[in-house]
Parts: sequence; C-alpha cells; structure tokens
Amino acid sequence: MPSRHILIVNSRKVTQPVFVIGAPHSGAEAVGRALKISPGFHVTAGQRNVLEAVYAFARKPSAYAARGEAVSSVVRDTLAQGWQITPTSCLQCTPQCRAAAGLRDAEVGPCAEERGLARFGDASPDLAYCAETLIDAFPDAQIVQVVRDGRDTVASMLGDPLSMYWFRPGVANIDDEFPNPFYGIEDETDRFTWTGLSTAAKCALRWRGAIRLAARLRAQLNADQLKTLRYEDMIFDPRGAAAALSEFTGATVAAPVTRKHREVKSQAGSWRHLLSASDVSDVEKIAGEELRRLGYA
Repeated sequence: MPSRHILIVNSRKVTQPVFVIGAPHSGAEAVGRALKISPGFHVTAGQRNVLEAVYAFARKPSAYAARGEAVSSVVRDTLAQGWQITPTSCLQCTPQCRAAAGLRDAEVGPCAEERGLARFGDASPDLAYCAETLIDAFPDAQIVQVVRDGRDTVASMLGDPLSMYWFRPGVANIDDEFPNPFYGIEDETDRFTWTGLSTAAKCALRWRGAIRLAARLRAQLNADQLKTLRYEDMIFDPRGAAAALSEFTGATVAAPVTRKHREVKSQAGSWRHLLSASDVSDVEKIAGEELRRLGYA
C-alpha cells in the first residue's frame, strides 16, 4: 500500500483533493472553473510553480521514474504552496486562475474563503501527464477526466500559440526522451515518422497519447476515484454534469459551463469547417481507432 502522508494547508488537513485532467483543449478547464466556484473548494489552475513541476515531470518522466517518494514529496509541497490562502496570494496566480475566480486584473485576492473550506484541487493544463504521480502523492485523490472529440481538440490546438509552441525545433524533446507520453510517442514507428508528420497529425498524436493514458488510468482506479465526463455531454447538459460531479465528490458542484456558453455549443463538431480535408485524413490515420472506440464516428 502507498504511504499515507498528513498534509496541512491553512490549518486544514488535505483529504481527497480533486484533480481535473484531459488532453489539451479537452474542456478540462471548464470543470476546473466549476469546482473553483463551488462552496468549500479551493481549486488552482496554472500557477507558475505548479506548472514548472508538471512540465518537469511530464516532459522527462525517465529522469524521475526511479525517485519514487522524492517526486511525490515535491508534488505535495508544490501544490501545498499553491493552495496557501493569504490576503495577497492571488496576486501570484496566472490570469487563467484569476479569471476562473472572477477576479479583475487589479483586484487583490484571495479567491477562496478559509471559512467553510473543506477540499483542495488543481486543474492546471497538461496535468494529465502527471496523473500517476498525483495518485502516488495523494493516494486518496479523486480524478475527473474529460474526453472530447479528437478532431475538435486538434482544431482548437491548431489555433492556440501555446499548443504550437511545444512542436518548435529545440522544444520537442522526442530524441532525448523515449517513449514520450507528452507527445504521444510510444514506439519506434511513432518516433521515426514524427518529423514527417503534419502539425495536425502531431496534435492528433498528443490527443491519442492522452486518451491512452486515460484508458490505463481507468484500469488502475475504481469508480470512487475516477470520473470520466464527455465534453459534448457536458456542454449540452451542464446540469447533468454538475449532478454527476456532485455525486462523485460528495459535495455540491456548480455546472461546468464557460462564460460564453452559446459559443461553446457551436464548437462541438466545429472541426468540420475548421480542418482541411488533409487535416481530417491525417487525424484519422493517427487516431482513428481511438475516435471510434470513444464513439466519435
């Protein structure tokens, strides 16, 4: 059995922290916002020190694979630091985290009240690639994973400069790290064909890798620890999603909708007019099997 550690943040024992994961542009951020504004929760997203740890472990897992408890300790300490609530704590947060809390640029936090605080969590980007480390660090953690049509995910990634940044020469570490879950590279065929892939295909490879990670996670965790939400269902039935999250966490959770709910509805299936025919073909070649397995015909 994994070791149990007592972590105290703001005079409260951290139990059953909730982490929201998914492939890039999967919609996990909407669930993170819902948890963040729910009574009794303090959920962070994209804090700098947390992101530094996430990308250190996610982009080079081989360097930490044998360090076991040392890595878990770093994760616990990093998140504990991010969860601290002080009068000026939110000034150190990213615009993404502040916006999720409804804070204006010049507004001083904190975004959460200590009174009634019962649960902690995090919904930082690319947290999916550290899911197993999170479980090692917090054996009682609850994981919410969001899945979305890979074609819509690819279309969103192509329009996001940060997503495109990871593919730049000198940034993609596929030669130094193998296998490379962050880029979805699992075998020599993936690595050999990487340089010749279109950008859409590379995005599809990242989506496929995240989906396969999610499948392995489902095999390891029971229903009390892992909840999967489908992005499209969440958009068209936010109240149903809120009910599912509330039942899973044992707390009242707000509906996971974005600030521009109507626009989000139109984004389901938007790949049909955002991706070229060649892009769609490339995505099918890379991730067709996963698309069909998830019901995205």
